[in-house]
Amino acid sequence: MKRFYILIALFCFALSAHAQFGVGGGGPTTTGRISGTIIDSLTKKPMDYASVGLYRSGGKSPITGVVTDEKGNFKLDNIKPGIYKLAISFIGYPTKYIDPVTTTPSKPDAKLGQVFLAPSSHALKEVAVVGQAALIENKIDKIVYNAEKDLTSAGGNATDVLQKVPLVNVDINGNVSIRGDQNIKVLINGKPSGATSASLSDVLKTIPADQIKSIEVVTSPSAKYDAEGSGGIINIITKQKNVSGFSGSVSGGVGTRQNNGNINLNYNKNRFSLGINAGGNLTWPQTSLTTFDQMINTPAHDTIPAVNLHNHNNTSSKIKRHGAIGSVTAGYEFNAFNSINSTFRLNDGGFNTNGGGDYNRTLNGSSLDYTGRTTSHNHFGGFDWNVDYTHKFKKEGHELVISGQWSHSDITTDYTSIFTAVNPSQIGDNNGKNNEYTGQADYTLPVNKLLKIEAGAKTIQRRINSNYDIFNTDTEGNNPVRDVLNSNLYDYNQNVYAGYTVLTFTLPKSYSILVGGRVENTRIKGDPRNPFQEEGSSGFQTLQPFTSSYTTYIPSLTIQKQFGANTIKLSYSKRIQRPSLQFLNPFINRANVQNQTVGNPNLSPEISQTVELNYNTFIKSSVLNFSVYYKHTSDLIEGIASPIVDTINNKPVIATRTTYSNVGVNNSIGASFFGSINPIKPLTIRASINGFTYSPSPQGVFVQNSSATGTYFQYSAFGSASYQFPHNFLAELFGFTNSSRRTIQGTNPSFGIYAFGVKKQFMDKKLAIGFNTVQPFARDKHFDQNINSPGFTQTSSTAFPFRSFGITFSYSFGKLSFSNPNQQKKGVNNDDQKQGDQAGGQGGPGGR
Repeated sequence: MKRFYILIALFCFALSAHAQFGVGGGGPTTTGRISGTIIDSLTKKPMDYASVGLYRSGGKSPITGVVTDEKGNFKLDNIKPGIYKLAISFIGYPTKYIDPVTTTPSKPDAKLGQVFLAPSSHALKEVAVVGQAALIENKIDKIVYNAEKDLTSAGGNATDVLQKVPLVNVDINGNVSIRGDQNIKVLINGKPSGATSASLSDVLKTIPADQIKSIEVVTSPSAKYDAEGSGGIINIITKQKNVSGFSGSVSGGVGTRQNNGNINLNYNKNRFSLGINAGGNLTWPQTSLTTFDQMINTPAHDTIPAVNLHNHNNTSSKIKRHGAIGSVTAGYEFNAFNSINSTFRLNDGGFNTNGGGDYNRTLNGSSLDYTGRTTSHNHFGGFDWNVDYTHKFKKEGHELVISGQWSHSDITTDYTSIFTAVNPSQIGDNNGKNNEYTGQADYTLPVNKLLKIEAGAKTIQRRINSNYDIFNTDTEGNNPVRDVLNSNLYDYNQNVYAGYTVLTFTLPKSYSILVGGRVENTRIKGDPRNPFQEEGSSGFQTLQPFTSSYTTYIPSLTIQKQFGANTIKLSYSKRIQRPSLQFLNPFINRANVQNQTVGNPNLSPEISQTVELNYNTFIKSSVLNFSVYYKHTSDLIEGIASPIVDTINNKPVIATRTTYSNVGVNNSIGASFFGSINPIKPLTIRASINGFTYSPSPQGVFVQNSSATGTYFQYSAFGSASYQFPHNFLAELFGFTNSSRRTIQGTNPSFGIYAFGVKKQFMDKKLAIGFNTVQPFARDKHFDQNINSPGFTQTSSTAFPFRSFGITFSYSFGKLSFSNPNQQKKGVNNDDQKQGDQAGGQGGPGGR
């Protein structure tokens, strides 16, 4: 509760900021706006999504910018008196400049009326970068994919949108990676959600696609970001419009695979703003079929006889998901220099599975057939509450931001596994709680036109506990008796303390340099307990509290050169990947008896270093981006499976057990490409390709456990085409494919789908009705996995239904006047923790 009171005190402190901080240097309080309407000079129709950039008169660096709404209107608010230049651009049109545009203290508003823009076939000049921002932005530290016009994912969820983002891959279980690396951090509006600490992919499936405005991908994070996430950072920006007046939208979809709905309400009056968002989805039950084969051959060892075992299973599993997420955001500007913003986000979701099938065990030549059935109920929910206070000084861009956040999540997993023979019948109940408290301060000082300084400090305090109760039952699931070996309690604390400094140099001849350093200290304390087990009993685990502490220095460097419509960028970044709770929990997870897992409290964090060379160019109406990169990862964390003979309910069980370990190092060389072209005005074609090598070098005892020690090539590819027909009719086709992913013991499944969608807009584009289909010519996708090591081999093949058809709709209402949408997002940004198997499934704070 102490941290809760601290957050309350911070909130109250921010509310009194007006009296405490005044107006920060007595700067001017009179501001105005510049407004107008962009019209196509030939068709005389308004131009939506045209870009309007604001510059100082005679200047070359934009101050701010805005895109026009569906009626071609633009408004730039909070403009100080001065002499400015406007640059108006749109794909396929030459940039139009209006210079000067003058505002004064006595006449702060400049109404330009209708501004006509004429089309041209000439190549776009350097300022075309602004016009292309409606699709892809290539900034010095990230790539921005603007998803608002994503047609084929309408009616879907965040996972469906991520499948189309350059450099991002999503597998069958919803696990997300950047360039094949799953060690990433996913943020929502620049902030973490407590629920993602347990099951990232499940949380993403609860976010309706209609809530998403854009997705930012950071492949080489600078030192101002948390050091965690060796693969990079994905930031999902939701549709929080910065408008004056009242507005809203309703959208949703009904289909054969899933149904969803979403509502947005926005109110902005004077210095007060309020945004409310709520959405959810519900899938129809989906049944998958799995064939599983496991071969274990071990010689006689000590008192254990030789084993020749073959397990063969044919099972089916029906799964049904539900999810809901909602948020309330309120902000108040005391004056031009002090403001406060707070967001409270609730999330709730879960999935239920019901399955079973036929099992066969052949042990040393003796065959036995039996049946099994399993059910599980998985639920996760919680909230995130953050408060951000911003104090702006007299100088433009000079500011201090103080932020606090409290994230709370509850995760429960209840399961029942009933077998007629061989495997023990059990019921389990895992209840976990996760509280995360964050305090952060960020300071920005533009020293002059050539240098900007950013510095900050941060602490994250994590408090996680888990209660896991297991009971053995008879073959009917009755007469439960506590399993004292597997029932356990687990408390886990992690404290992170960090500080950073970043310098941005804007040099002559269009050079930019971003250089920074960050220091992070991590302190861990774990307390595993089993109050039900007596010392000396069969299978007794000797578990002691453990502590760990390490300090990491994280440098970063980016050098960028812009020449005309071309940009070349060279970057270096160092990242760490802390093992999260499921990797550290030392209790053995026997929920799946044939495939057990156990954590390792002695794990060290992964450390990766990446060097990347990137080239970006605009050619007429096309954008092309190329990258080559090298990544070295030490203390690589992977799960290593090995055969074991276990005792459960006084019965011997032969199985495999996966232990998370630092297995060695990996060196990867990769290249990526993404682009967007308009061969003709109504047609847009997009493509993204990424290829990289996996070349692990196992060390120590893990050499003998490995079966894949060569150099392997892996890839992912995405393509789409959209065509804008007359009368507001749009069609889009897309598809992607990911190759199999390697570990030192085998391969994980490949994945790829294709989809098609159409949409018709009505009522000046306020209403839209669409149809989309995924995988229309094949009901199932097949996913194959192969793991092998000395002493065992294991394969599985799953057929999962993917074909779907759906109807989508959206409706916008309200009267808006747009303000500056490019306001920099500040606040808490916890991009850390190795997520591991993001699908959750048996997961939760207890690592089960």
